[in-house]
Amino acid sequence: MRLIFDGHLDLAWNALSWDRDLTLDLDLLNLAEAGMTDHPARGRATTSLPELLKGGIAACQATLLARSRPQARKPEGSPRMSLDFVNADVTSAIARGQLAYYFLLERRGLLKMIRTAADLDAHWKAWEAAAGEATPAPPIGYILAMEGADPIVEPEQAGAWWNLGLRSVNLVHYGENRYAAGTGTDGPLTSDGVRLLKEFEKLGMILDATHLSDTSFFQALATYSGPVLASHHNCRSLVPDQRQLTDDQIRLLLERDAVIGVALDAWMLAPGWVRGKTSRDVVRLEALADHIDHITQLAGKPTNVAIGSDLDGGFGTEQVPAGLDRISDLQKLDGILSGRGYDSAAIDAIFHGNWLRFFRRTLPA
Repeated sequence: MRLIFDGHLDLAWNALSWDRDLTLDLDLLNLAEAGMTDHPARGRATTSLPELLKGGIAACQATLLARSRPQARKPEGSPRMSLDFVNADVTSAIARGQLAYYFLLERRGLLKMIRTAADLDAHWKAWEAAAGEATPAPPIGYILAMEGADPIVEPEQAGAWWNLGLRSVNLVHYGENRYAAGTGTDGPLTSDGVRLLKEFEKLGMILDATHLSDTSFFQALATYSGPVLASHHNCRSLVPDQRQLTDDQIRLLLERDAVIGVALDAWMLAPGWVRGKTSRDVVRLEALADHIDHITQLAGKPTNVAIGSDLDGGFGTEQVPAGLDRISDLQKLDGILSGRGYDSAAIDAIFHGNWLRFFRRTLPA
């Protein structure tokens, strides 16, 4: 079993908004949701902390995820798993609650926050030493990330979040927010978005280009001189949709030595996929390898592509490739990539080495 670094997991959102006990065995977690009908993903989760351990997922970027969207509120109220909150103050407080959840899991010895490159090296060495041993695995390491910068109430608050451990931020999720235009729309950064990027430069915050609209994407990379990644993105040339990266965007990221994490959401892997209608059987895990291949071909070598699974990012097994029923099934990529001619060193790079190299370079010493 190869060790994995997953570039994007919404763990706290699953716990607090979906009311999931992530400390449970995955089958027990899904059994607890039997009979729930509020969302198609109920009872179809792929991810829990024990399942991460089974899958050799030694580290991840774990997100804070909450949006300030007062216009999205409905008279009948919002479903429990909603992302949207009435204003920036409430949104920021929700994200603080998600962070408190991570801190509680740390106190139980289940997670370990990685703030520095030295933290990362020590954590990875502990996992390598434990590999193959009959001893309990170390805690799962996490780099704190923010999906959509809505919880940052104003640009000058970025430093307070940095002090809490935040190291990676994408400016916007779906739609528009105070800072940028995101998936499903197009438009430039706002003046506050430009100010926020200047704060990020002062701090050394990593910019995650994921979910930026095309106009905001190019403006952000032209404005921001610091480190950039794309935590969970696939290729538009293979699956046409604005959510995906064009080849020009990928090349620009490669020029910045960014790492791109490929994602498991089926609609990002199968052209024409329709949520709630298309069967998962039309796409298999090999489709993820197609996107790995494409990024590798553009880069000329497998140095800038990795895994950013986004598993249980608002969907479950109904919306992932056939053959992947739990996050530990990511290990199946080993044989798929080997069958396409990737050698062991290249597969290790995709599974974890590329993220390690990136964060060793971009986290504070």
